[in-house]
Amino acid sequence: MKTCLILLAASAISLHAGQGPRGNPPSSETNANTRPAEKSPAATIPDAAHKPVLTTNTVAIAGQSVTYTAETGMLPILKSDGSSRASVFYVAYTRLGETNAPSRPVMFSFNGGPGSSSVWLHLGALGPRRVKMNDDGSLPRPPFGLLDNEFSILDLSDLVFIDPVATGFSRAVPDERPDAFFGQTADLESVGEFIRLWATRHDRWLSPKYLCGESYGVFRAAGLAENLRSRFGMYLDGLVFVSGVLDFQTISGGPDNDLPNLLYLPNFTASAHFHNKLPPDLQADLPKALDEAREFMRTQYAAALQQGASLPAAEREKIVAELARLTGLSPQIIRDNDLRIDSGIFRRQLLHDQGLILGAYDARITGRDDNPASPYPNYDPSYAAAYGPFSAAINSYLRAELKFEDDLPYEILTGVQPWAYAARNSYPSVTGQLASVMNQNPYMRVLVMGGRRDLVCPMDTMRYSLAHMPLDPAYQTNITYADFDSGHMMYLNLPDLKKIRQTLETFVKP
Repeated sequence: MKTCLILLAASAISLHAGQGPRGNPPSSETNANTRPAEKSPAATIPDAAHKPVLTTNTVAIAGQSVTYTAETGMLPILKSDGSSRASVFYVAYTRLGETNAPSRPVMFSFNGGPGSSSVWLHLGALGPRRVKMNDDGSLPRPPFGLLDNEFSILDLSDLVFIDPVATGFSRAVPDERPDAFFGQTADLESVGEFIRLWATRHDRWLSPKYLCGESYGVFRAAGLAENLRSRFGMYLDGLVFVSGVLDFQTISGGPDNDLPNLLYLPNFTASAHFHNKLPPDLQADLPKALDEAREFMRTQYAAALQQGASLPAAEREKIVAELARLTGLSPQIIRDNDLRIDSGIFRRQLLHDQGLILGAYDARITGRDDNPASPYPNYDPSYAAAYGPFSAAINSYLRAELKFEDDLPYEILTGVQPWAYAARNSYPSVTGQLASVMNQNPYMRVLVMGGRRDLVCPMDTMRYSLAHMPLDPAYQTNITYADFDSGHMMYLNLPDLKKIRQTLETFVKP
């Protein structure tokens, strides 16, 4: 199954709705407490020796005024001798006026890739400011802007957004090879070291601590939970998984792995439903359509794929007919692909007669098919809708509002190749590490959030991984799920953003 390997933890959503009002930037009065960074040479990233920049601002969240400090700076990744291997860029938000600040929850957040900065969760979902998109998440007309985020969780938890090495402004020191950080184990060690040092310098070891990761960031968060426990004795209160992957077997198909063909089916059904491509009985009832897709996936479809070429012709035609019913694709497309529909084929073919392709990160978004003869889409319309607004927002926000100055580009996405996974001759997986830390820390809870129109990391791939990991049955109740109507970056869709706020409020509150 040809599935892209989560080049970021984010996406956009289309269908062209009206624009929301432009947000007001912080006033000069609110930024009166700004402490400027020490001047550094142009085009030289400030390293961890530089003091962080502090700004103060106020935002209305859930009907109340929240005053906070934004701390923007660098922390070192240390060697055993105390020298620095890298400088890691971060933005941390701390609510002011707390009487017992060390006991206040803190959430460490990052996106995926590997090779993505934290801009997506930062300015899309959790932080006090968010990118201005249309209410349905579609691309607004340029120029782009920022809004106050009334759905932030800063009233409930302090927030730390981490850019791993080679993303954002984070860089290895001159005598350190950057690729020394480009691997599953190295990534966990460097991000874990950052969390340890930040918690130490800010007196937050006694705080309730959460990790929030999106896309590959979910893979990182699950591994980090065990890394922090085993290396530093740091026990977490909870993990928030957004549109992620725990076991690459569930999203990377091949001749000997039909699992993704099964697990993607419910999201194909939901996406076909959005585009009115299902038969009338399923089109009238999405929950019924999803129930049928999951039942078919678990029973007849799984049995048929296991038989391979030995599947009788009559049975094959029954499977073709049911897949056509549940996906909106023509029977001939399903026959031509030997009953195995991957996301690229689905995105290319569902609206092919209209000259449109679907987004990978959000199948609600469509784009013009610039090469109809190609078997797969040449670009992702949903990513194209998100990239411009987020790039403009982060580059303006860091300098104009947070007062962090430098001439080098903020790396939203960077190609960190080759990425060395711990697995050899098998699919990378962190389900064993996650089960280990949950078995040893029975108080740690896991919240799993996913979008029905995500064709990169469908929710059923996470359900499968979590149901098959070696976890004591008593702790399965520590896992909760929340489904959303849009895609990978479900928070770009305003109704989903409101639901995220409600879901996190229930999860984080004691």
